[in-house]
Amino acid sequence: MSAFCLHAAILASLVQIASTQASLTLEERIKALEAENAKLRAGAGVAATQAPANELSAADKDDSAKSATEEEMFTSIPLQKQYVPVMVDGKVIAYKAAYFGTVSVGTPASQFTVVFDTGSGNFILPSMQCTSETCHKHRRYDRLTSASAVDVEYDGTKIAADATERDQVTVAFGTGEIQGEFVEDAVCFGVERQHCATARMILAAEMTDDPFGMFEFDGVLGLGLKALTLAPEFSIISQMLQAHKTMKPQFAVYLGRYDGDESAISFGGYDPSRFVSTVKWAPVWRPELGYWQVQIKRIRMGDVVLEECETGGCRAIFDTGTSLLGVPRAFTRTMHRGLARLLPQDVPTEDAANVDCRTVPGRSIQFDLGEQVISLGVEDYSRPAPSNVTMPRKDGVAAWKMFCRSILLPVDPMEPIGSKVFIFGEPVLRRYYTVYDVEKKQIGFAAAAPARQEGGGLPVIGAPPAGSQVAGVGSPLPASARTSGEVRV
Repeated sequence: MSAFCLHAAILASLVQIASTQASLTLEERIKALEAENAKLRAGAGVAATQAPANELSAADKDDSAKSATEEEMFTSIPLQKQYVPVMVDGKVIAYKAAYFGTVSVGTPASQFTVVFDTGSGNFILPSMQCTSETCHKHRRYDRLTSASAVDVEYDGTKIAADATERDQVTVAFGTGEIQGEFVEDAVCFGVERQHCATARMILAAEMTDDPFGMFEFDGVLGLGLKALTLAPEFSIISQMLQAHKTMKPQFAVYLGRYDGDESAISFGGYDPSRFVSTVKWAPVWRPELGYWQVQIKRIRMGDVVLEECETGGCRAIFDTGTSLLGVPRAFTRTMHRGLARLLPQDVPTEDAANVDCRTVPGRSIQFDLGEQVISLGVEDYSRPAPSNVTMPRKDGVAAWKMFCRSILLPVDPMEPIGSKVFIFGEPVLRRYYTVYDVEKKQIGFAAAAPARQEGGGLPVIGAPPAGSQVAGVGSPLPASARTSGEVRV
């Protein structure tokens, strides 16, 4: 999926309002829900989610230590992966991918699946008022069935029952947009409603088919910083921290290395069992821009330095809504050439087309962030199928050779960040466990641990056939060809 790059504009629009009064205040209802769920969990003998132990540095042990009260504020939400084929002339040429989990909204609570997106800042769900085919593919939020819902303007002003107009918003993503209105309601992580808060959200009355009609998730829960939100009240993580003072101001993402492996996002801290090295931290560059981005000091492809970053200005955005490694458009030719490699000479010509390039040795990509280095191998960036490339010869007769090539997502200039923007999407997030510190404005990362149990995650939706060589990083790799997963940090 393309990066969720947000911009929003408040539009005046005439609409007819249907409004009901909440029987309880949001705060009263949330407290009642949490008390009820606490009793149910205690009766069933269900303990609060706790982070398993692992060998940590002294700093990590101190950072991850929690009191009994704080332990209750840690929650983990399983993520499910979905592939969507990209078709041209009726033929599958590539795959997009997304990960999504469940949240509960309203009173009584209804469950919705959402992409937890670090590249945007607002919470968006399809509205019952949206009657398009795209919206009908998803579960739609009905504010009339929630006793805790309040119609509001974008600034939180309650809308009078006799109002004839209200604010609307248009939110543009990398490959589509939504148009909607605003409501305030109770939002809870997961299906057990352990963590709830009052928050504003955008109810989409219109949604483009791309990408929303292509995927099964219902909406988007933005986890970007303040600048990517319409207002702080639209940030679910900010509202959770305000409602739960003992909640640690961190969330963390673990993506399974291979299809079928467990993936999860945690709130209120991080899970030491998910990584095998010390967590290293990098400060967010210009957090006032809203993105979880870091500075890149140098990039190497093997022992070759990417000269374009030597003069400075290269940045990387950690984006859970992007399924590829994003590269500045101006750099793509240089990087494609630097990462290309011939098939081994001992491969018979008749077998060349069947070679999986993710198993063919090549250069690693090393992103030097200063004190830390993020490294990707051929398995992370290669197109599975080799390409037939025509090579000129001295005698003027053209010849062809089979090359392994990289799959990179061109990124256009992003003002005011600049033209040297990389996007760390799924290839990086499957290699590294990432922690996002909302308070300190820093990103921690460590080498991701292998899956606790191979194939122990939620079922993959739309997975390519076994042995598929259609482009799409993360598509199934034969078990016999998988690497040890060792990375440099």
